[in-house]
Parts: sequence; C-alpha cells; structure tokens
Amino acid sequence: MVSTKIYAQPVDIAATKETLHLYQFLQKTLYLGILFGHQDDLAYGVNWKYVDGNSDVQSAVGAYPAVYGWELGRIENDATNNIDGVPFAKMRQYIQTAYERGGIITISWHLNNPLTGKTAWDPFPGTVASILPGGEKNAVYNSWLDKVANFLQSLTGKYGEVIPVIFRPFHELNGNWFWWGKAHCTPDEMIRLYRYTEHYLKDVKNIHNLLYAFNTDQFANLNEYEERYPGNAFVDIVGFDIYQRDNNGKAFVHNIGRMLTDLDAFAATHKKIPALTEFGFNEIPDKNWWTTVFAAGLKGHQVAYVLAWRNAGAKADGSKEYYVPFQGEASQPDFQKMKKSGLFIFQDKLSFSKIYQ
Repeated sequence: MVSTKIYAQPVDIAATKETLHLYQFLQKTLYLGILFGHQDDLAYGVNWKYVDGNSDVQSAVGAYPAVYGWELGRIENDATNNIDGVPFAKMRQYIQTAYERGGIITISWHLNNPLTGKTAWDPFPGTVASILPGGEKNAVYNSWLDKVANFLQSLTGKYGEVIPVIFRPFHELNGNWFWWGKAHCTPDEMIRLYRYTEHYLKDVKNIHNLLYAFNTDQFANLNEYEERYPGNAFVDIVGFDIYQRDNNGKAFVHNIGRMLTDLDAFAATHKKIPALTEFGFNEIPDKNWWTTVFAAGLKGHQVAYVLAWRNAGAKADGSKEYYVPFQGEASQPDFQKMKKSGLFIFQDKLSFSKIYQ
C-alpha cells in the first residue's frame, strides 16, 4: 500500500504553485477514490465532433470525467491538427475549459521518428541514439522540444497562470511498436533520453508546470518494469497501459491485478504516485464489463487515476473505436452502476479550488 504521508515536492523543485497543489491532491485522492479520465473527451465522441459542452462520459453518467487526456503528436511538424485530427487551437481551449472547472490534464506525445521522418510507429534502429547529445538529429529533436514548450507555455488560466499538466513521454517503452521501444534502443539510451527531455524542458525552456509520468505497457515482473526507469529524481507518477483484447474477462482481472500489485510495491518503495495511464476494451462487448471486470480488477489497489482511451467512433476502414459508453450504448447502465458505487471520482465531485488552490 502507498504510504499515507504526502510527499511535499515534485521532481521539479521550481514547480508552479498550481502544479505543486495538483501533485499533493493526487496523493490525497489515493484515499478518497480513483479519478476517472478519458482521452479527447471534449473534442469528439461517437457520432459527433467539436460540439461545445459535449462529452460521451457526460452523456452516459451526467458528469464529465475528472481527468482529460490529450495528444501532441504532429506538433513537431508545425501541423495545425494533431495526430488524431484535433486542432491544437481547439485543444488549448478544451484544456482551459476543463482546468477552470477543476479538471486534471494529462498529455502524451506520439512524435514522429526524427531520424526517418516517418511516424512514431516506424521502429528504425538507432533513432534514440541519433537524438541524444552528439547525435546527428539532436538539433532536430531540440527544435521539436521547443515547439512542445511553446504549446505548454500557451496553456494559461484566466489569471495568467500556466495550467499544470501530467506529461508522459515515451509511453509503452517496453513494447516494440514505437521507435523508442525496447528492441530499438538500449536501456541506458532510453534512460538518457527521458532524462535529457526533462532537463531540456525544465532547465533550458523553463517549463515548470509539468508532473512527469513514467509508464510501460503490460509487463511480466518488476525487473522488466524497472529496466528503463529513469530514476526517482525524474519521475512523479508511475503507471502502465493495459487493454483487454479478447473476451476472457477473468484473465484480464488476473493480469491487471498482478501488475497493480507490482505497481503498488514499486510506488511505495520509490515514493511515487501510481496511476493506470491507459486502459480500455474496444466497443465494450461485455455489457457488465465495468463492474464485473474493470472495477473488480482494481479492487484492493490504489491508483490516483485511470485514463480510458478515446471514442473515435466510426473509422475510415469501417471499424469502430470507443472505450467508454455513450447515451444508449449497451454498457451504459453498468457504467452508471460503477459510478454510483463511489469507487471512482468524476468531475461533479471536484472543483478548481479543491485541486489548484
């Protein structure tokens, strides 16, 4: 179990007042309930896009999520829209809206391969080494970090303060699908890249509104989890991503429980905040999945928040993608039942003053 002591200071000792308050709130919430989050929640959902006030989570349970996930992919290319088609200008507005109502923001970055110019899913060997100091693409990577820093600095509240963000770079780094994956760089290279990225944002760009999240994909044991961990001086939040890919709910409950047990121990030992940084079961084929599988898997464990992946709806290839219910979806009643259980915290139980002041 995570210690009840509140760790006073995040790894950025110059963190803004609001970021410090968020850091402390995330620790307190471990004993109050689990903050429920959703990726791209305000931007689009099943059968709608860019409608002010819309949210599939809100339509399903009458409350917005507590945590809002967003994505920076393509900002490195000076694109107007991110990798999921969301305009960065709209994303900024949604982040401001959520923050002002007392929501929590987390941002991932599926950045292109800086060595080949292709997508994040181009696992070309040597890419990580090429962007470290002395590498042929280090200057390119620095220019990309400049663009990330500019966007992060543009996220301001109504009093001019910079909005706190949970930043999780190089997620799922123990998988092989991204260019930063374990088969394409050494543990030392990955650790150096994580540390370099954080150093550049904090010490070169003076970005002090970030909490740093380290997360793997599913892992076999703590040795695998720790292999590419950049160190306690560089991480505030620890987590992992997990998706159910088949109809074996019992196996999912077992797997998530095993990994959460390891995460519990790791977070306690290293004095970090545990989280389930991504999860989902696409199209939610089991109408009782929320209470009988998902909530059951989390029972007895402490995580500050969980982040369901996005509701993209119908896709160009004819498939569908959604990870939370919407009005009329088959698992909506069970989702409502889960909310009523009190295990999870949604936006209706939060406020700006409770988190950031």
